[in-house]
Formats: sequence, structure tokens, C-alpha cells
Amino acid sequence: MFHVLCSMKYDIIIKNGTIIDGTQQAPYTSTIAVKNKTIAQINSQIAADAKTVIDATGLYVCPGFIDITNHSDTHWTLFDHPSQESMLRQGITTIIGGSCGSSLAPLLHGSISAESIQKWVDTSQINVNWLRMSEFLDEVGRHKLGVHFGSLVGHGTLRRDCMKDAVSRPANAIEIEQMAFLLDGALKEGAFGLSLGLMFSHGRSATDEELLELGKVVAAHDGILTIHLRDEGKDILPAVTETLRMARESGARTHIVHFKAIGRESWEHLSRALPLIRKGREEGMDLTVSTFPYKRTGSLLYTLLPSASRNGGKDMILKRITDQKQRRLVVENLRSMTLHFEKLIIASAKNTPQVAGKSIQELAQSQEIAPEEALLEVLRVNDLAVTIFSETIHEKNIAAIYLEPYSCFATDGIGLEKPDLSQNNHNLVHPRSFGATAKFLEEFVRNQSLFSWEHAVSKMTKIPADLMRLSDRGVLKKGARADITLINPESIHDEATYTDPFQYPVGIPWVLVEGSIAVENGSLTSKRAGTILRAMA
Repeated sequence: MFHVLCSMKYDIIIKNGTIIDGTQQAPYTSTIAVKNKTIAQINSQIAADAKTVIDATGLYVCPGFIDITNHSDTHWTLFDHPSQESMLRQGITTIIGGSCGSSLAPLLHGSISAESIQKWVDTSQINVNWLRMSEFLDEVGRHKLGVHFGSLVGHGTLRRDCMKDAVSRPANAIEIEQMAFLLDGALKEGAFGLSLGLMFSHGRSATDEELLELGKVVAAHDGILTIHLRDEGKDILPAVTETLRMARESGARTHIVHFKAIGRESWEHLSRALPLIRKGREEGMDLTVSTFPYKRTGSLLYTLLPSASRNGGKDMILKRITDQKQRRLVVENLRSMTLHFEKLIIASAKNTPQVAGKSIQELAQSQEIAPEEALLEVLRVNDLAVTIFSETIHEKNIAAIYLEPYSCFATDGIGLEKPDLSQNNHNLVHPRSFGATAKFLEEFVRNQSLFSWEHAVSKMTKIPADLMRLSDRGVLKKGARADITLINPESIHDEATYTDPFQYPVGIPWVLVEGSIAVENGSLTSKRAGTILRAMA
């Protein structure tokens, strides 16, 4: 309930709530006063002297949640869905894009490096009017976002800029120098760091020399180096070791995104990977990780192919699964893996959208072919543009990661508005794009009591804010930006499912962005107060 008053000493007062301030200190009851986009006071003696008073009885008052692994930019929803409602309705007030090796800037040639994002959007409809990172951020700012947005630089984008279609080979010295120059410029213009997608075709052929040189540029700006591991399956330990080597030799602050061990045969490896990270931290490396709270991944189907089959970029992959002799070898290698085809659910397929919601096993049965053949065939006819949900993560491993004090929460999702389902029958999204924060708090805090509410909230606020050097966000204190999320600890619940992901969570009734009410009593308002965040060069 809220009341509009005549007095205007403050813009908004939030009273009677339990404050969880992001610092991991014990919750306490007090009143928060908001004025001119910032927190003016936190004091239980504040009089109800404001334009708007929110009665937070029974609610936890938290800093706005921060998502540091977000894909709203490369999925183009920053432009198509600028309200970013599915983020706001989760209590997320800040997102960081340019994740997993793909960003929308910088550009050398006046067009999006289409190969790096066409798996997500129809690039033929994209009009790009920027080259530099600063120009891109300015353009995004003109779209009046509902959330704050900042960006990393995608390593795959740099490679496409400097190597064009030759990204399947190692870069030469001149190309590495060009990439370093572009990266340095983007960091000076406000990018928060560099993201690597070493599992994907754009990043797989990058040499140690290339990664080290770029890492040193990041370190020189005190930026962050975020890494989608080269392998999250049976070779996760070598992939983590590679990450430690990059952190040690470059000196860059290093963060592993959506850290996980995928596949039953790999689950046990996580218990050996975590000590490697702890040891690196003990040696002085600035190493952190984040993950999302779901057992099922949402990813590109081709990334499940055997490692050797993914080398060489899109054209080489398609050649292997089209040429009958090479295809037989890929099938044999797939059979040696422990893939559960009945649990690989197609979320989207560019050329055959009618298969969304079906498992690879169901496709195989309908075509009367082996599931390995069905997997390759759906990739072939869709030019690799197939996304899937796959139950490949053990819940105990998710909990183990969250229990690490240096870990934090991230969605790995995209911001959307709830679609007209009559027009969207063939394009599912992962439920994390609608319910990740509620899933995390409901499952791991309220149900399992894995850790306290104050520790959980810190993993969604102060820890990610510190990683991005956002000193005025992620905490509730006098002078901080008034990004504030109110949650009901008793009712918070993730309503999104894999078959019906377009459902907003319950139990997040109020969200403030920059001191403006973005979510009011569980409904989106018309206010879009999001700003463009730029790192300090």
C-alpha cells in the first residue's frame, strides 16, 4: 500500500520494511528516504514526509539486483523490448551485456559482425549507426531503457572485426595488435572489460599469445576478464587450468561465467575444479565465478558436438555433418558420449520452428533414425541455429558453487516483454529470463537454507557491483543510487517453466530504478529510468 502526500521533503519513503543492505550484515528494520535519484537517509526516525510512501511491512528491502551475464544486447531485445520487463519484474535493475565473447561494439566495418549474433536474431533487419563503443552506448541510451545497461567487449567481435571470415585460424601478430588497439579504445570509452567465449567457433582457435596480450590490455584499465570456459564437460579441469594461467600471466581480474560441469560423466570434476580456483586465489589471483540456479542449460545445440567436430567455424562444422564420410565419424564420436537425447529439448530452430518443444529422441522416433543422426540433421537443416534446453547440471554442484564466498548470481538470460503467445508458438526461452532471481531465493535460501538471506542478497547486489566497480550501486546506504527491490520472503516463487517460460515471478511487488517506481504492486509502470553505465577509464 502507498499514499501520495502533499509534502515534498523527499520523493519516496519506504517504511516498516526489513532492510537487507547488500553488505551481509544482519537485517534490520528502518526507513529509507529517496530524493533526487539517491538514498537521502536511512533512519527509523524519518517522518513520513514524501510525495509517495510505501508501506513495506512483511517485505525485505534490498538493493536492486545486478545481472553481470546478460544477453539482451546480442539478442537485440535492448532495442525490441527496451522496458526489459522480464528483468525488472525479477527485481533486476542493472544488466551487463557483451557477454560470452559477443558484443555489439566496437565495429570496424559499419555493420554488425553478423556471424557472431545471427544465431540469435535476423541480422538482415538490423540497421547499425555506430562504430565505436561510445557511439553504441549513446544509441542504446536513446531507447530509454527500463534498466541500467553497461557492456563488455566481446572477443569474438574483435576477431570478426580484424580477421573477417578467417576466425577459425589463429590470429597473426598484426591482427592481435589491431584487436588490442580496438579493445583499448573501447575500454577508454566505458566498456567494463573483455568477455571470452572459448567454447564457440569464434574463440576456439585463439592462441595463448592472443589471449595474454588482450588480457594485459584489460589489466591496464583495471577491467574484468570474463570467461565462458573452453570446455564445461569432461575437459573442464584443463579449461579451468587455462583460465588460471590467463589470470596469472595477464594480471587481469578474472571471472568465470555460468560456471558449471555439464554431463553426468563430468559432475565429479567440479569438486576438483573448485580447489584449483581457491588455490589460485590463495596465490593472489583475483578469481571469481557466477552461475544460474537451474539444472537445465539453455545453449546452442552444436556446442554439444565432440570437441574436434566444433573446430574450424560454422562452415567447417556444416561440412563435417553434411559429408557422409565425415558425418559417420561424428556419429561414432557422439555415441561414445553420455548424451541423454530424451532430455535435450529444442527451444528454437531457425528454419524448422515447428520442432520447438520436442526432444531429440522424439525427432529421431518420428523420422525413424538414430538420435545421433537426428541431432546432426536438425543442425544441418537449420544452419546450426538451434537452441536447446538440456538437463545436464547436478543440483549439488550448483549449491557447491554458490557456497563459495567469491561466487555470485547471474541469469545468463535476456530481458523481454511477455509475448503474444498466439504469435510466438515456436520460440521458447529459458525460464531464467523470467524467474532466475525468484528461483535462486526460493530454492536455495527459503527451501534449502543453503545460506542466509543477507548472504544471498549480497551475491545478487554488492558482489557483482564490486566486480564491475559500481561503487554507488549494490548497497543500501546514504548517497547510493536509489535502485531498490522489495521482496516477500514468504511468497517469492518462480512461475516460469520450460514449456511456459513467459511467466513473471510472484513475491517481488516493488522495484525502484534511479529513484523512480518501475514496478508498483507487482505491475510494470510506464517509467523507464534506466541509464547507460560507463566504466571509469
